[in-house]
Amino acid sequence: MTGSIRIAVTGGGLSGASLVHALLKYPHLDVHIFESASEFKEAGAAIGMNRSALKALNLIGPSTAQSLRDAGAVPQKAVHFMLAEGDHPDTQIDVIKEAFPGQQLTHIVHRAAYLRELLSMRASGNDGPLTLHFADGSTHECDILVGADGIHSMVRKIILGDDDPAAHPRNAGWWCIMALVPYEEARACLGDDYVNADDPAEYGWVGDGTFLMHNVLSEGSLVQFVISPRDEDADGSDKWNRMVTAAEIRKLFVEWPPRLRNAVDRLLCDKAGQTAMYLWEHPPARTYVSGPICVTGDAAHATTPWQGSGGGMSIEDSLILSALLGRATTPEEALKALKIYGEVRRPRTQRIVESSKGTGLIATGRGEETGLELEKLREKMMPRWDFILDFDVEKHLADAVAMMAKG
Repeated sequence: MTGSIRIAVTGGGLSGASLVHALLKYPHLDVHIFESASEFKEAGAAIGMNRSALKALNLIGPSTAQSLRDAGAVPQKAVHFMLAEGDHPDTQIDVIKEAFPGQQLTHIVHRAAYLRELLSMRASGNDGPLTLHFADGSTHECDILVGADGIHSMVRKIILGDDDPAAHPRNAGWWCIMALVPYEEARACLGDDYVNADDPAEYGWVGDGTFLMHNVLSEGSLVQFVISPRDEDADGSDKWNRMVTAAEIRKLFVEWPPRLRNAVDRLLCDKAGQTAMYLWEHPPARTYVSGPICVTGDAAHATTPWQGSGGGMSIEDSLILSALLGRATTPEEALKALKIYGEVRRPRTQRIVESSKGTGLIATGRGEETGLELEKLREKMMPRWDFILDFDVEKHLADAVAMMAKG
């Protein structure tokens, strides 16, 4: 190596933390991470790591995969999709299971705990030719700037231009309320068949305009409980949240099976009103890169959570970008690494963003071809995950590295 390449990563969320963790194994990279928040918040509660993301974690390195386990991630042995309303209520639509014992399907992990594990290693370094100016008046110089600064990314606006419609996120047309519930309380509400730490599984319930999901996390001590109703009037708006009353929530579940209706009442309706958060996404960007600047994670491709791939895309980004930057010997080669990163990552990630919204319509009973018809849901729903779960991450990495070597 001819010298140190100075890299600044803005944002200490999953994208920034996983990238820094991946870059630390390259001694010629001088890495700094910048995060404005003083502590990790519970917002987002838990994230899923699907099969493709788990492969990417292992390719980044043993310490990254170990961080997931140390954070108390719970491997789900199955993901069940259930029909809650219509002509066949309380009926299984389909299930994704381990193809063989021990196969990694998906892991559910508490977001804040995982970030703490990823950021347990630090790096420091010198100055460089790019100068970052922060709101508190401080500055920092670097060769490469990676924007991992989330859905409202300032770096994305720098790359695309503030007047580009794709520089700003948009309301996707759903709001959600989530709760982290003690395991025994959730089990008492939903029953042993649906909450079982010895045989953990995720359940998603399709209703008429509303979706409900629950899964076990934090080594079996907690259950994540989420509802997501469709709000077509908000689709494309700039609404970030809304107030929802307990009466409004109960009304959504009047026709649901009693067990689920009672669980919603006990776990989510303990207050007269509460703030619901809207789901947002990014319009497709024409590029993720401009010279020595790029974006990753939600700053590049914020998505709705319907296919559980937001966290997985961030991990894949970190794998590819770190591998390319690790092979750069000069700041000029680092520019080439960013360009290749954008070329290989943009098609996959933007396809997932588009697919996720379509899946959300199906999951809330609003699919044009499916509605609440059991057989049509069985035909149309599950194949939407094939291109995500069966993705060849190793080939994706090899292709990117080959492009870097070819020049």
